[in-house]
Amino acid sequence: MCKFRTIITIIAVACISCAAAQDLVLIDSIPVAGVVKSDTIAPPVKKKNLWQSIKNYLALDGGNKTGSDLNKVNVLGGPFYDNQAGFGIALMAGGNFKFRNDSISLPSTSQLYFNISTKGFWKVGLYGSFFLNQNKWRINYDMSYENMPSYFYGMGFENGDNEDNKTMQHKHLGLFHVEGLMKVTGALKVGPAIRWNYVNSDTIARPELLEGQDRILRNYGFGFVAEYDTRDNMKDAYSGWYAYGGVLFRPKFLWNKYAFTTLDLRLRHYKQVWKGGVLAGDLYALFNFGNPSWAMMSQVGNSNRMRGYYTGRYRDKHMINLQLELRQHIWGRHGIALWAGVGNVFHDADSFGKLLPNFGIGYRFAFRRRMNIRLDFGIGKNWQNGFVFNINEAF
Repeated sequence: MCKFRTIITIIAVACISCAAAQDLVLIDSIPVAGVVKSDTIAPPVKKKNLWQSIKNYLALDGGNKTGSDLNKVNVLGGPFYDNQAGFGIALMAGGNFKFRNDSISLPSTSQLYFNISTKGFWKVGLYGSFFLNQNKWRINYDMSYENMPSYFYGMGFENGDNEDNKTMQHKHLGLFHVEGLMKVTGALKVGPAIRWNYVNSDTIARPELLEGQDRILRNYGFGFVAEYDTRDNMKDAYSGWYAYGGVLFRPKFLWNKYAFTTLDLRLRHYKQVWKGGVLAGDLYALFNFGNPSWAMMSQVGNSNRMRGYYTGRYRDKHMINLQLELRQHIWGRHGIALWAGVGNVFHDADSFGKLLPNFGIGYRFAFRRRMNIRLDFGIGKNWQNGFVFNINEAF
């Protein structure tokens, strides 16, 4: 516990230091030969006081009157709560940037985060997208490691729906995922993908719920993805379509004890319905064919979909989720979001009919232009619920 307190203290001090100073700027070094000497003495630069620095940092443009967030690192943090991790602190550092000699490509994005909670949960991760060669290439990456004390209910809808199955489980989770997309034509990109997952369930109160499967799992996968994207903004879209299809193979010859193939399908649409109002729709389906382990099954509930459900309570081979969300600007930098959705996990076509409802409300604060901080409260079946604090929209 002392180690966790030390980590929190170090990160909090770093966060406050960043907020008290100007935004960090990623600049290129200047060669010595390019420095021009001058006999003119430059007037001293007037330092900003602490209050003015904080005020600039919290401004919509971060103190940059041009309104551009390129080559800047934005740091923010705050409390969160959900019914899995409990109360905690979330710290994030993210920014947009461009590579040298490529002014045409869209800004690349990168976000580093660290979460820690009162229930012993902690997670560190890095994710984002690189845009290269005048938008002809895009590399998406996501890597994380987490320590997660949580509840496990078993596999299948019926086990997840049985409150008596609730049992304590402690596990470590590792993820490394990279996909490279090459422009084919217009808004269509295709390319390869690799993925590695690590799960170690070192303790579980009722091991029989694993049904004889291993506690330590390593999965190695490769596959192909295709993406069609006409959104006006990746993180806060007002209009456009987004479609994604991916197939990932985890065969036995890649040291996978549980061999299976995953089909990942997503479809989203965004439309401005009136002034300040955007209607967003998200259809997501995840199908596993073969023999997925308990840890690699499709699960309901996270910070982006079926918000309010306990993550992993409902798990099975397949999952489908649909949600509609209305995002409404209220005044200044403030807005709200209302959503409703439905989802399901199932083993085969015969077990598809049992649906899980979902609805909720959220608050939006424009931390930067087209970069919102969101606080969502989601409600599910039998009034199970939870809060989500995060950066950028859910989808």
